[in-house]
Amino acid sequence: MGKRKDYIGWDEYFMGVAILSAHRSKDPSTQVGACIVNNDKKIVGVGYNGFPKGCDDDVLPWAREGDFLETKYPFVCHAELNAILNSISRDLTGGSIYIALFPCNECAKAIIQSGIKEIIYLSDKYAETDIVKASKMMLNQAGVKYRQLIPKHNQIVLNLIVEA
Repeated sequence: MGKRKDYIGWDEYFMGVAILSAHRSKDPSTQVGACIVNNDKKIVGVGYNGFPKGCDDDVLPWAREGDFLETKYPFVCHAELNAILNSISRDLTGGSIYIALFPCNECAKAIIQSGIKEIIYLSDKYAETDIVKASKMMLNQAGVKYRQLIPKHNQIVLNLIVEA
């Protein structure tokens, strides 16, 4: 008997961790997760979009539109920033970050400053916005590579019930 042929590759594995992390987000409209991996292919940080520690997600707003202070935007931490802040290593130099959505300009700054050298993403649906254009300008200047992951599998099913 030979080894299994239908196992997932590293990129799909780490992207799967990022997507699983996104399921922790309480944001009703957008759930994003991030997974940071070092050069040894070890996960050193995960995060998802949500409010900062100690801020009540039942009190702060989740709205996308309205007066600025009545929306989520001044309060929410993006998945990338949370993954960097939650990392088990202070040295992320040369690592990679897996995220479902191309990072905004603020997250691009944090990625660059952390020393991460590669971004692997699924969607670039905001590519034509100034925020993403600024992000790409900074990433290009800083030498951070980015590439879109085209998965070999459309889905990975997790079964949380283990049969004895």
